[in-house]
Amino acid sequence: MPLSPLLRAGCALSALCVAVPAIAQDAPAADAADQNYHDNRSDIVVTALIPRRQGDILSGTSVLTGDQLTRDLRPSIGETLARQPGVSATSFGPNASRPILRGFQGERVRILTDGIGSFDVSNTSVDHAVAINPLTADRIEILRGPAALLYGSSAIGGVVNVIDSRIPRRVPDEPIHIDGIATYGSAANERTVSGEIEAPVTENFVIHLDGSWTKTDDLRTGGYILSKPMRALAALSDDAEIREDGQWKGKLPNTAAETWEVAGGFAYVGDGGNLGVSVSHSENRYGVPSRIDVTEEHDHDHDHEGEDHDHEEAGHSHEDVTLSMKQTRADLRGEVSTGGGFLDSIRLRAGFADYQHQEIEPTGEVGTTFKNQSMESRLEFVQAKQGGWDGAFGAQFFTRRFEAIGEEKFLPKNETNQIGIFTLQSLDLGSTRIEAGGRFEHTDLSANADADLFVGSNQRSFNALSGSLGISQEITPGWRAGLNLSRSERAPSAEELFARGNHAGTQAFELGNPNFSKEKSWGIEGTLRGKGEGYSIGLSAYHNWFNGYIYDSIVDDSVCQAANGGAELEFPCYAYNQADARYYGFEAEGSVKLAQLGGYAINLDGVADYVRATIKGSGPAPRIPPLRLLGGIEAQGDRISARAEVEHVFEQNRIAETETPTDSFTLVNASLSFKPFKGNDRTTLMLSANNIFDVEARRHASVLKDFAPLAGRDIRVTARFSL
Repeated sequence: MPLSPLLRAGCALSALCVAVPAIAQDAPAADAADQNYHDNRSDIVVTALIPRRQGDILSGTSVLTGDQLTRDLRPSIGETLARQPGVSATSFGPNASRPILRGFQGERVRILTDGIGSFDVSNTSVDHAVAINPLTADRIEILRGPAALLYGSSAIGGVVNVIDSRIPRRVPDEPIHIDGIATYGSAANERTVSGEIEAPVTENFVIHLDGSWTKTDDLRTGGYILSKPMRALAALSDDAEIREDGQWKGKLPNTAAETWEVAGGFAYVGDGGNLGVSVSHSENRYGVPSRIDVTEEHDHDHDHEGEDHDHEEAGHSHEDVTLSMKQTRADLRGEVSTGGGFLDSIRLRAGFADYQHQEIEPTGEVGTTFKNQSMESRLEFVQAKQGGWDGAFGAQFFTRRFEAIGEEKFLPKNETNQIGIFTLQSLDLGSTRIEAGGRFEHTDLSANADADLFVGSNQRSFNALSGSLGISQEITPGWRAGLNLSRSERAPSAEELFARGNHAGTQAFELGNPNFSKEKSWGIEGTLRGKGEGYSIGLSAYHNWFNGYIYDSIVDDSVCQAANGGAELEFPCYAYNQADARYYGFEAEGSVKLAQLGGYAINLDGVADYVRATIKGSGPAPRIPPLRLLGGIEAQGDRISARAEVEHVFEQNRIAETETPTDSFTLVNASLSFKPFKGNDRTTLMLSANNIFDVEARRHASVLKDFAPLAGRDIRVTARFSL
């Protein structure tokens, strides 16, 4: 029987009752490894379960913090991370953009905040925004490869963990500590302000308050709105206005947004550990761009007035949808040092959220309402280091209740309950390190479905077992090679099993299959890392073999009509299928110090990534990013730094049957940062110019790439301060 949400909450509260007395004791301070968990240095990766230096992790990892985070910060988590190695983004317009890791997206990438889920429905559809605000992030960690499976079987692609200070981990030295950021971006007339305050109440208690607001207009793009294949179709039309639409440039319609969020938290921070809670509320109203039909005549009732015209003049305003999202969330985190012995510390992380968004038609009517209530708790036991052996184990509980209400309810009311147990064990033999991890997960899914239309069981249960074994060897001082082998199993999601209906946001009739089996895969990953005086390099290469890989593709409308009682479809039919698949690719990054000119270090850095995916019997997998190269040169000083970079994304012509090719593009970016106060590294003024030459750029991984290009020239001014 699945655990009820109340029982799950009881498990978390029981652990809390054990932890509170221990925290209050005068327990010894944690050892160095535990202190690393609280360390804010960029080379410590806390998402690795056992906090490790980045170079010691046996899989591909990235950490975004400091000036790099300030420079790359965007309103969505997908666009914020898009320059990291192995990362692309869904780019469903500028407001709904979710990270893609190694070509995997949706259910195969977990988006976390401080170790637990985002509690939204961004995995359900690409037009749904992630309910995590990157503006509040102190750092963002990306963990790829087998180690990510410790956060759930759905993390085969990787984990993105946004770490903030909403639940404080330290007591400020000053009477009040203030951090803030303000940004203006020209491409969407973006205005952003965010701030947070921490203040000690007593020697051990600290309170935290934060808030943020972002408003953008429609996004100005570079080049044409429609891709070359769509422009070719428009040119063949007998309708003069459709032919004119094919030459449309300027702003991307229905992409304006306004977001705000407030939160408060407090924590007890003692020698023996910490315990804290936070509550937050966020609202986000944003438009999503539409597919423009260039094959049918449009009913225009007014004339165009030039190329740079709005969406009503493009003849597709009847498709525009606005999403209005709200989420209220409560979080708890506790950690206690046990004083040695077998265990070094015990950590508890729990959260609950009530989420809702409405998809609003151009008439102002609510077409569909999505409701989601989720709770997740995670209890970790970190072992004390015994010689070269250390490790951790724990349990994770998750429940989700989802409901869609309205005319375009593409998914029936459903519930997911999941319990998992996991362990990670590591043996350090000096020049050789061995690491093994395992996770068992039980998942129950159920859906309320119409008996006359639903074919198959609306209640499914799955047991999934995943494991990994890795070894790394020091080749020479500063250089280490590693090899990981993993076996994973993933239960299908409720969307993949039970979807059946029109979805205006993606303009598709989405059809799942309740008879799907587990998705199983083998994976192998090799890594090579080296660093020395003035240089560093990191290489990762991977290959995954899937049995029962679940994917969606456009099929004949008759398939969805049969599932829809024979009724005509409003949108094209997209059905989930299951087949064998293969993924392989690589990531590379490196930096080298070229020279020292006075107080400035001249550094050169670069990133390259590539993935190739094939579905057996079908051909190339859809929406796979092509080869990308990114290189930059930077002059770094104590208070002034300047950077220029070039990113080239190659064309993607290895495409699924229903896709169109995507042209290559090259972006040139530059930035200048200044720290006005000596000794205060967290106060920064930054001026950056992105896509300087205003080129037309499209991400092949985007469902809307033929209709929604990326931002054109974007001049950004950012002020980040800490007092």
